[in-house]
Amino acid sequence: MAVGADRDGIEGLARGERAGAATFVHRVRDFDERADWDAALTASVASYEPDLVVSAGFLKLVGADFLAAFADRYVNTHNSLLPSFVGIHGPRDALAYGVKLAGATLFFVDDGVDTGPIIAQVAVPVLDDDTEDTLLERIKEAERRQLVDALGSMVRRGWTIDGRKVTIG
Repeated sequence: MAVGADRDGIEGLARGERAGAATFVHRVRDFDERADWDAALTASVASYEPDLVVSAGFLKLVGADFLAAFADRYVNTHNSLLPSFVGIHGPRDALAYGVKLAGATLFFVDDGVDTGPIIAQVAVPVLDDDTEDTLLERIKEAERRQLVDALGSMVRRGWTIDGRKVTIG
């Protein structure tokens, strides 16, 4: 098990170290070309021979080589009920649209933006007095529970992907 990041000093690295996991950091700015960063990230992750690669709080798009190396094993969380409100402002966009339910999605990463096959979703009610911050915080809490539950099931029971349909077990 390893924890990688694109910046130093983040809680995910500290948690990984406390859990005895190997850690590494590859900052984009440390590489002359974005492709060089992607190659280094791909090599580092591959060296651990992961069954799953989990992107949580990692707001960088990876390149084609990374996606090819970890196809059907690279998962990400998103703070909306995809396919609605793609991009980094899910809660803000949900509030602006006036939805009554927001939420979080766990999905396999493909070469689109938040477009891969969906593994799991959890709904979070939008309250009348919600702000972007209050809604985001409730979504994060639900998102974390969903991530732990879904990944645990995937590791224990396996998964298959058939087109856009993901089946656990």
